[in-house]
Parts: sequence; structure tokens; C-alpha cells
Amino acid sequence: MAQTITLTGMALSAAPVGEYDKRIVLLTKERGKVSAFVRGARRPNSQLIAASSPFSFGKFEAYEGRNSYTVVKAEISNYFRELACDVELACYGFYFMELADYYARENLEAVHMLKLLYQSLRALESPSLDNRLIRRIFELKMLVLNGEYPNVFTCLKCGKEEGLSYFHVKSGGTLCEGCGRQAAQARRLGKSTLYTLQYIITAKIEKLYTFKVSEAVLGEVAQIMDEYIGFYMDKEFHSLQVLQENEGFASKFWAGKD
Repeated sequence: MAQTITLTGMALSAAPVGEYDKRIVLLTKERGKVSAFVRGARRPNSQLIAASSPFSFGKFEAYEGRNSYTVVKAEISNYFRELACDVELACYGFYFMELADYYARENLEAVHMLKLLYQSLRALESPSLDNRLIRRIFELKMLVLNGEYPNVFTCLKCGKEEGLSYFHVKSGGTLCEGCGRQAAQARRLGKSTLYTLQYIITAKIEKLYTFKVSEAVLGEVAQIMDEYIGFYMDKEFHSLQVLQENEGFASKFWAGKD
């Protein structure tokens, strides 16, 4: 009989298979994104009902097949029940997991991506944190982990490190005062917004959700992320459409500058 392996991870999605089974997608520390079957998970008395549901985080014992895994046992340490029971939080959570699913790859360890996802979902459970800011932090840090983030540390035209007062999507980052004035479609960038972007990019994952920003700064960050992701990512996220309807976030704050 084949040996089982233990994977530490989170269930990103689940779909019914046949009459009683489920097929789940796991983001794992050891092997990145993997597909797994959970036999009998839809039976009322199954011990794997909760383990085969989205947001479930823990250790999954599974047999490795040619194209997928079969989960036979699970030890779940966090079900994130608060997210599953709150419509707004669930919208954010499903978007985070869909974004993680987009970037994750099979057979590539995903320690940092899994940590980011876990910490972000925990942040959503904190009533003292703004969910809109959590979303933008998660988006930018996910880009960082995959090497696709904007350069906000130098002018992309002349290389200056001071006076970065414009953001230019097509250039992929910041421009100084002189270069920004000459660039079409370059946006003014507040100093606090610049610092916020720089902090998110450089901070350790454990330190990401430790600050707050003004509505003006949040509005600028949101506009930058929407335009940057829209320009560089050829993907429509179904969960994001639902999330945007729930957020009701207006872009009018962009003009505010600290």
C-alpha cells in the first residue's frame, strides 16, 4: 500500500464529485497548489465534512496519485468560521483565495503565500482593522511574492530616489516631479501614499496589518492597485465582482493629497 504524506495547507475551493465525494484545491506549504479527492465527504456522518470546506486550515494526510491526491485524514486547526458566517467577510475571503489560486503553482513550495493568506484571513476577523485596507495590502503583497509589484523606490525615467510625486501605470511605478509632469496619464502621488506602498512592499508578512491610513490615502492606494492590476493582469475574478458590489468604495478620494 502506498505511503501517505502530510501536507500543511488551506482548502481554497471545493466542488461535489459523484454522489458523496468532493474535489478540493489545497494551497500547501510543501507542494504549492494541489488537487485532492475527499471520499465520502458529503455523507452526513463523514469526519471530513469540515476539512473539505473552504477556509479550513491544518494538516491533511493524503495518498499521492498520478494526477491528484486523496485525503484520508485531516487535523484542522482553524476553520475561520467568522468569515464563513459573515457575507461581507466571506466576499473578501473568497477573493483572497481566488487570487492565491491564480498565482499558486503545483510542486512549488508556497510557504510565504500560505502565510500571507492565513495572516490576511486572520486580519479580516479583527473588528479594529479596515477590510478595504486589508484587501489592498493583500493584493500588493501577493504581487511582491510573485515578482510583479510596481517600483515605488526610484524614478523609472531618470533613476532619482527623491521627489517621487507621480505614479505611472504603464511605466510600472513612480516618477519624480520633473519626469512626472512630462508623462501622459501620470497621477499625482501623496507622500503618505508613497510611504504606505513602500512599507507594504518591504514589511515582513507578520507586520503587514499593524497600521491604519486616512480615507484619502486609502483612496489613492485603491486607485493605484485597481489600475495596476487591471493593466498587468489578464484575469477576471468572479469573487471580486461580488466584493466590489459590497464594498461600495468610491474613487473620489483619489484627489486627496496628504
